[in-house]
Amino acid sequence: MLKLFQLLKPYRKSIAVMLILLFLQSLSQLFLPTLMAAIVDTGIVNEDIAYIIQIGALMLFVTAMIGVFSIWGSLFAAKVTAGFSRDVREKVFTRVENFSLKEFDQLGTSSLITRTTNDVMQVQQVLTMLLRTMITAPMLFIGAFFIALWMNPTLSLVIFAPLPLIIISIFVIAKKAIPLFKSLKEKTDHLNLILREGLTGVGTVRAFNRTEHEGRRFNEANLDFSETATTVNRMIAILTPVMTIILNFTIIALIWIGAFRIEAGSLQVGELMAFIQYAMQIMFSLIMASVMFVAIPRASVSAKRINEILDTDTSVKDPEYPVEAGEHRGEIEFRDISFSYPQAEKSVLSAVSFQVNPGEITAIIGGTGAGKSTLASLLLRFYDIHHGSILLDGIDIRNISQQKLREKIGFVSQQAHLFRGTIADNIRYGNETATKEDLYHAAAVSEARFISQLENGFDTTVSRFGTNLSGGQRQRIAIARALLRNPEVYIFDDSFSALDAKTTATLFSSLRKETGDSSVLMVTQRATIAEQADKIIVLDEGMIAGAGSHEELKETCGVYQEIVSSQDFEEEVS
Repeated sequence: MLKLFQLLKPYRKSIAVMLILLFLQSLSQLFLPTLMAAIVDTGIVNEDIAYIIQIGALMLFVTAMIGVFSIWGSLFAAKVTAGFSRDVREKVFTRVENFSLKEFDQLGTSSLITRTTNDVMQVQQVLTMLLRTMITAPMLFIGAFFIALWMNPTLSLVIFAPLPLIIISIFVIAKKAIPLFKSLKEKTDHLNLILREGLTGVGTVRAFNRTEHEGRRFNEANLDFSETATTVNRMIAILTPVMTIILNFTIIALIWIGAFRIEAGSLQVGELMAFIQYAMQIMFSLIMASVMFVAIPRASVSAKRINEILDTDTSVKDPEYPVEAGEHRGEIEFRDISFSYPQAEKSVLSAVSFQVNPGEITAIIGGTGAGKSTLASLLLRFYDIHHGSILLDGIDIRNISQQKLREKIGFVSQQAHLFRGTIADNIRYGNETATKEDLYHAAAVSEARFISQLENGFDTTVSRFGTNLSGGQRQRIAIARALLRNPEVYIFDDSFSALDAKTTATLFSSLRKETGDSSVLMVTQRATIAEQADKIIVLDEGMIAGAGSHEELKETCGVYQEIVSSQDFEEEVS
């Protein structure tokens, strides 16, 4: 957690001012019991009304100053902690944005969300407590300790006697709670994962009448989480009554012993009242410390999870000295590449080599799991290849910065992901500076003419994930978004799956004219789409089974023949 607190450096001045305010607040609190003792032992005993009014007015002034110091101290503490949590969230989000898909696979999306929100909030809460108590509690304890010792050393023993019991109680509870805090965070991630799956897949859940199953699945995780949380909170809850009982018995002992000493004439009533106040301040500072000892382990677990993100180095890195790509061509070469996903039993791609030339459409076809989409991910450097190289205009893409590389590529994924906003906003995601004419042109080429038929046209609001649009409409908007970039390389990763044959044919004809001299890599499972390409690469179990035109492959490639015949049969049946 100390490593995370290094982000507090920009707030050093605010923290210094806040600590001064809290220091003055603590001094004022320590001064009040002495004033009260003076009123009782001097003013009341001597019936000096003027003295009582004078000291009483001073007490009111000191109390008002305590309020002022407390309010301003809390204000500075709030500014520091809010700024700190904002900086941490920004740093975590920036780090996550630069992760490759490998790190997303390892850490999990649900866990990353929890760490960015819940864990940061836990650290912020503890930081607030630390800033408020790190000066107040020690100051009250040390100040009250020495004042009590100076007032009556013998009576002070009554205050200090229960301290070992308090320390042991805090240590035992903290030791048992720390492992549970870590377990609680893991169960929070698991609960969020189930909740996220259930909500995003609600259509599938209802279609298969699995609502009760998902309910049981969620309830099991929720019950597991609540049982652990109850156990932890029960441990923490024990600490407060234990401290309260010790405090009350300490005060009873002070009054009982003090009464005898007052009767013997060795102690005054005002002194005993002040002594009780100092005893309560000592105990109160210990209670604050006990709360911190319980809260810090919980926050340390959260801080460790946050630091795990900040310390995780992405497996896909920019080169130290990036190479600037040459002339505008877009020539792509996959040279003997091999790749396997983390913890996979076998390679997804093995010794794959082929070339995509500018002005040429190259289709990648194959069965499920053949490695088609993996090729697109590797070209975009979502992952890095294990063997071989991918060249763009003769330069290994690992020697080009990721930003420059992706500026040259227009990508349309299998799932056309749309963002909340308008249709125009989603298309402009490909080029923020595009004019309205560019926008209309991209929409026309992508056969997204349905936009003009909508009530608000391009200003139509897109709901979360584009659920108010059909799958085909989302795909055409995503294609328009890629076209708006006018890149050197286009990647269409099964981007026509939701379109009918007529729309696909028209769209394909428009794309061929629009892409011009750019290189086009088209991943598809449909032979009717692949046959319109200039060159077809057939993948089978991660290896190239054939390459050539549609007619050539129908004669020479058995895998392609099976794909074509199976799809022809499906069309006849349908």
